Amino acid sequence: MREEFLYYLWENRLITNNGTCPVAPLQTTDGEPVGIVATGYRNTNSGPDFLEAKIQIGDKLWAGHVEIHVKSNDWNRHGHQTDKAYKNVILHVVYENDVQVNKIPTLELKGHFDESLFTQYQKLISSKNWIPCEKSIAQVPVFTRLSWLDRMAVERLESKSETVTKILNANQFDWEDALYKLLMRYFGLKVNNEAFETLANILPFKTLLKHADNLLQLEAMLMGCAGFLETDFTEDYPLLLKREFAVMKAKFNLLTLPAERWKFMRMRPSNFPTLRLAQMAQLIHKNGCLFSKIKAAKTKAEVKALFDVAASEYWETHYRFDIGLSYHGSRKTPKHLGDTTADVLIINAVAPLLFCYGKLHKDESICETAMQFLEETEAEDNAIIRHFAQCGIKAENAMQTQALLHLYSYFCKRKRCLECRIGNVLLHKTNNIS
Repeated sequence: MREEFLYYLWENRLITNNGTCPVAPLQTTDGEPVGIVATGYRNTNSGPDFLEAKIQIGDKLWAGHVEIHVKSNDWNRHGHQTDKAYKNVILHVVYENDVQVNKIPTLELKGHFDESLFTQYQKLISSKNWIPCEKSIAQVPVFTRLSWLDRMAVERLESKSETVTKILNANQFDWEDALYKLLMRYFGLKVNNEAFETLANILPFKTLLKHADNLLQLEAMLMGCAGFLETDFTEDYPLLLKREFAVMKAKFNLLTLPAERWKFMRMRPSNFPTLRLAQMAQLIHKNGCLFSKIKAAKTKAEVKALFDVAASEYWETHYRFDIGLSYHGSRKTPKHLGDTTADVLIINAVAPLLFCYGKLHKDESICETAMQFLEETEAEDNAIIRHFAQCGIKAENAMQTQALLHLYSYFCKRKRCLECRIGNVLLHKTNNIS
């Protein structure tokens, strides 16, 4: 027996003497009748397992906390007898009452629930499949799956909002700077995200904004602080950037990253950090205070138009400084940010920031707009999403892919089937988990 299964029984009022579980009425180990008026709410912090419960014991109605254990002696093993946080526990719920440990009324659950639920639960958590319900998830009604994915999408945005809030706490709630930092992180993809984050921290958005009308100066500051101008060049454009950065560095006392922080190996040239920084310079040059424009947008298409930028002319024939197209075997072409990259930025930076803004300003319409942007964005393509598709769960848009990623990371991998609506449905079916 596992404690989390007992939590599940208690929270869902599956402790009964009716239906499939024809047992005697509930009573304490001292023989007093027990009536569960309110189970209380689950406490995920230290202290009793369920808070503010209401329990009828004999002829008295008690209000307080409930502690749950597999065996009654766990009370002493966990040190609750000396912990003041447990002084308001009104009922000790155990699977097996192996020993009397205190004067608190004790309710033994053995024989008071449907044993087939535990059998199904054991099958789930002992599964060796990719996810516990890999072979049965498609059997869950579509409405149940979709409603749960809606919940997962909100949880995903709330989780990402925590990261946004940390940025805002550090920058005195400068939303434009927060967007800049988020965009920089996802401009770097996984390979260079730490370097991009560091660059965003040493080169403040306010400094760049002062020169938003001058593309050359923007690119000089981004490339210079990244450490890409610490070389002897032969071409005119990098030499011009280098001279411009020397002026900006002295003016703003700018710092410089070591160039070796950046990775180019095993990357597509279109994802090279040099090209991404040139595109970031163009993005700031075109939009200035981008967050205010995003906040005013009504559709995802309007937001995507804001990201429709191309790197400066030099990059039409380069991916790195002083290395022309002959090295890459490419033709001269404008280096646009690209639809896929714009979608990545909307999913991981724009939507979470908007959602956080709506939450902090208690404006549900902005939260709904953030979710709308995800619904209007194409489904992501990665190994986890493809694996769900093989299980019969095909995502239709980015909101659903974000939901599936959250479901996998926070529920499936951790085998939190009892807290998952899909898992709950499967628990109540028989012979369907393999």
